[in-house]
Amino acid sequence: MSKKAKPAGTGKEEGPVPCKQLKMEAAGGPSALNFNSPSGLFESLISPIKTETFFKEFWEQKPLLIQRDDPALATYYQSLFKLSDLKSLCSRGVYYGRDVNVCRCVNGKKKVLNKDGKVHFLQLRKDFDQKRATIQFHQPQRFKAELWRIQEKLECYFGSLVGSNVYITPSGSQGLPPHYDDVEVFILQLEGEKHWRLYHPTVPLAREYSVEAEDRIGRPAQEFTLKPGDLLYFPRGTIHQADTPPGLAYSTHITISTYQNNSWGDFLLDTISGLVFDTAKEDTEFRAGIPRQLLLQVETTAVATRKLSGFLRTLADRLEGTHELPSADMKKDFAMNRLPPYYVGDGAELSTPGGQLPRLDSVVRLQFKDHIVLTVGPDQNPSDETQEKMVYIYHSLKNRREIHMMGNEEIESHGLRFPLSHLDALKQIWNSSAVSVKDLKLPTDEEKESLALSLWTECVIRVL
Repeated sequence: MSKKAKPAGTGKEEGPVPCKQLKMEAAGGPSALNFNSPSGLFESLISPIKTETFFKEFWEQKPLLIQRDDPALATYYQSLFKLSDLKSLCSRGVYYGRDVNVCRCVNGKKKVLNKDGKVHFLQLRKDFDQKRATIQFHQPQRFKAELWRIQEKLECYFGSLVGSNVYITPSGSQGLPPHYDDVEVFILQLEGEKHWRLYHPTVPLAREYSVEAEDRIGRPAQEFTLKPGDLLYFPRGTIHQADTPPGLAYSTHITISTYQNNSWGDFLLDTISGLVFDTAKEDTEFRAGIPRQLLLQVETTAVATRKLSGFLRTLADRLEGTHELPSADMKKDFAMNRLPPYYVGDGAELSTPGGQLPRLDSVVRLQFKDHIVLTVGPDQNPSDETQEKMVYIYHSLKNRREIHMMGNEEIESHGLRFPLSHLDALKQIWNSSAVSVKDLKLPTDEEKESLALSLWTECVIRVL
């Protein structure tokens, strides 16, 4: 963990930071979260810390502990997920491994106590009470509407997938050994109390999960106890462990996580293939063959290294002059795997176009903008050997909440594709609060009406 902000000291190693030094009173703090906008939701989540302060001083840098004295907020947090919810969830059909893990930290190692097949509440409660096992519930936003509401807004805010896990740990027990994660983590304490220890990272901004041996991590850099209504944030790579103190009934907290595989390195890998594809169409040097037997060499030759270095400089020069970065996978994957917009009722407005049919004299506006991505890429279904560029629109309006973040489920993409000639017209719609169909930058009225009708049928625009 990066060093916390503190006055200059003697340079000597210090012990754990007392909880009271980190405590912040939320004077008149919120009784619930603000769902008016994604930014409003996040601001209320980390209140009383300001968003600007959070991203300047804490995000990807160091942990933030917010301890609140707000009974109304504590009550709201407790409503998000409770131990008593497990009985009804088990009756709906949940399974070990997929939905629930039962585990305990024994001698610094995670011991999994899962049974096979369907989870039965009485057995789950028996393992909890008698074996002092932690119950880990995967992706509860699939079942709990208020978590869906929170995480959907956070996905809009971060532009990244947001998952969650609930951990219910009995008194005097610990579920997981010291470890670090590959995600940015927000901990919300829901029930009871949880004792936390945070340590300096061995791999800052880690790209993978790893368990760390207790004798390697040294003394905690921070140590404190969370109570209902409290929030803890820490960056990926922060080593941590948590236990429920003896003498308490149990603790329930939820881990909300984001920014997995969402780094500049990931973005570079995603965009460089399209950049190479475009450059190779225009530059014969990129299309020239590699030296004979290069692939048989044990080490890369100096000639090959110089050649690749030159190509990278060419790509960098080309990148400086472009305004459009083709995304190979990241945009599409985000749209395909994220939550649908939160709704109450049957959500018909997400799958059935409503209002007037768009005509040439209609004025239209983009809707659900935070749930739509636009990208340019090679035609994925070319009718001949020439692979032309196409404009792709992907959206999450028809995504299935019940498989969110489950990984191994069959997922389909939803959206449209258009010829590259439609890009300017689509940008008009994206960048305007309202636009007349007849003013779209397309050569014929027929193309203008056809584009508007396609978008309306997909529920991404509405007629004003």
